[in-house]
Amino acid sequence: MDMVNVKINGIAVSVPKGSTILEAARQAGVEIPTLCFMKEKNEIGACRICVVEANEGRGFRIVTACVYPVTEGMEVMTNSEKVQKARKTTLELILSTHEKKCLSCVRSTNCELQKLCRDYGVEDTTFEGFKPEYEIDYSTPHLVRDNNKCVLCRRCVAACNEQFVGVIGANDRGIDTNIGQAFNMELGQVPCISCGQCTAVCPTGALTERDDTDKIWAALADPTKTVVVQTAPSVRATLGECFGMEIGTNVEGKMVAALRRLGFNKVFDTDFAADLTIVEEANELVERIKNGGTLPMITSCSPGWVKFCEMYYPDLIGHLSSCKSPQQMAGAVIKTYWADKAGIDPKDIVSVSVMPCTAKKFEIGRDDESAAGVPDVDIAITTRELSRMIERAGLNFKALPDEEFDSPLGDDTGAAVIFGATGGVMEAAVRTANAWLNGATEAIELEAVRGTQGLKEATGTVGGNELKPAVSGAAAAKCVMDQLKAGNPQGWGFIEIMGCPGGCVNGGGQPIQPQYVRDTVDLKAVRAKALYDQDASMALRMSHESPVVKALYSEWYTDGSGGHKAHHDLHTSYVAREKSTK
Repeated sequence: MDMVNVKINGIAVSVPKGSTILEAARQAGVEIPTLCFMKEKNEIGACRICVVEANEGRGFRIVTACVYPVTEGMEVMTNSEKVQKARKTTLELILSTHEKKCLSCVRSTNCELQKLCRDYGVEDTTFEGFKPEYEIDYSTPHLVRDNNKCVLCRRCVAACNEQFVGVIGANDRGIDTNIGQAFNMELGQVPCISCGQCTAVCPTGALTERDDTDKIWAALADPTKTVVVQTAPSVRATLGECFGMEIGTNVEGKMVAALRRLGFNKVFDTDFAADLTIVEEANELVERIKNGGTLPMITSCSPGWVKFCEMYYPDLIGHLSSCKSPQQMAGAVIKTYWADKAGIDPKDIVSVSVMPCTAKKFEIGRDDESAAGVPDVDIAITTRELSRMIERAGLNFKALPDEEFDSPLGDDTGAAVIFGATGGVMEAAVRTANAWLNGATEAIELEAVRGTQGLKEATGTVGGNELKPAVSGAAAAKCVMDQLKAGNPQGWGFIEIMGCPGGCVNGGGQPIQPQYVRDTVDLKAVRAKALYDQDASMALRMSHESPVVKALYSEWYTDGSGGHKAHHDLHTSYVAREKSTK
C-alpha cells in the first residue's frame, strides 16, 4: 500500500495514499470537529466546521478536512487562531437562522451544535437578518420534524438514501434552502417507512421521535387502570448508554428496577413473545415447506420492513410471514391470557412497550392488531423516551439494584435474546425448525448469518429439504426483493429482513451517539455482542423449550401452534399500502 507522510500539528504521521486530512488527524490522535460529516455516507464538506490550515509548499490556506486529500510532505494546523476564528464565524452564521430554544429542546446537553458553540465560546447571534420560519410537521405517528432547528447538514438525507427510501432532500435555494419532501408535502404524505434512522443521525433537535411519555404518566396516575410494560430484547443492551455507561453494557436488571420504580404494575419481557413468535413462525415455515406454500418466507418482526414491502413491493406480500411481531404478540397475550388469569378486563389494561424502533409507534395503530377487541399495545416508546422518564423521576439508574422480570411473562430463552441483532430472528427460527424436523437437541450456532454486513447467506437442510436462509437490512432489501421478482435465482428458502442496519440494536429509537462515535465505533457489533453473550450463557437456547411458551399452548392455545385460536391472536394481515404514512 502506498503511504503518504504528513505532519498534523507538528506530529509526523504516515497514512495510506488517498486519505483525507480528517482521517490523518484521527490517526494522529487529533479530533477535528465536524457537523455534516458521516463516514462513507455524507462526505460533502458542506458545513465548513472541519476547516483546517494546510500547507503543500505554497503557504498555509484554509481547506475542509473531511474531503481534502493529504499529499506527501503536507503540514496541517487544526487549531490555529485563524482556524478557530473561521469555525466560530461559521457557527455564528448557523445560529443566525437557528431557533435557540435550548432549554426546552429534547436534545439539550446531547446536541452537537450546542457542544460546538460551547467549545468555541459562541453565546449569542452576531449576525442578524432574515430568519425563515417553518411549521412543525406532526403528520406521522413516529416522529416530529422541526426545520427551525435544522442546520442543513444533510445527514438525515444520507441516512434516508442509505435505506433506499430517499423521501427527503434539499428544497429551494439560498437562504430559502430547507430539508423536506418533494413539492413541500408533509412527511405523512410520502412513502416514509418510519424507521427513524434520520432521528438517530440528526445533530440537533430538528428530527426527534414523537414523545408519548405524557400518555404513560397520565395512565400511571389513573387508579382505574392497570399499567403493564414490556421491553424489547435490544433495549437492555443500549439503555445504559443514556446514563454514561459503556456501550454494550447489559443493564437488564437495572432496567427492570427502574420500570418498577416508575410505577408500572407489571414489568414483562418482550423476549417471551419473541420465543412465541419463533414457534409460530417455525411452524409456518415447516407448513410451507411440507405443503408447497409460498417460499421463500420472509420474517415480519420489523414494522419498518413490513411497511417497506407493503409500499414498494405489494405484489410480494404473500412472502411475508403472517406472524405478528413480538411486540404485538406480547400485547395480545397480555390482554387475553394474562388478563384472564389476573381477572382484569382488557379495556382496563394500558399496555406499554419500550422499543428500539420508531416504527413501533406506527405498528400499534395498524389494522388487525387487536386480539382482545382492543389494541394489543396502547403506547410504544423508544429507549430514549424511557431514559427521559427515568431522569424525570429522579432515579439514580447506575445505583439501582438488579431485579427480575415478573413471571410468567418474564421468562425467555437465548433464542429470544438474539432477536435484537440482525440475523438473530433467522438463527432462532432455524434452531427450532432444525429441532422439529431434524431431531436436534442442541441449539445450532448459525455463524453465517451473524455480523453487520448488508446481505448474509447460509445453507442447511431442514426436514430433508435444503434451506438457504438469507439475512438483509433495509439497505439491501431492494436488491433482495428485486431478486425475488426475477424468480429467486439464488434459491433462498427463508429470508430475514430488518428495517434498520444491524437490526434492533441500531434502531431509530436507540440512544443518540455523537457522529464521531458512530464513525469510529461499530455500534451494531458492540451492542449485539451483549445479546450473543447472554444467549451463550443461558440454559435454554431454543424457543420451543420456553416454559412460558409451553404453558401458553397447554393452557390457552390448546389447539396448538398454528391453530385457530393462536392464529386469531398471534397472526395478522397485510395490505398493498399507498405510499403514505397516514
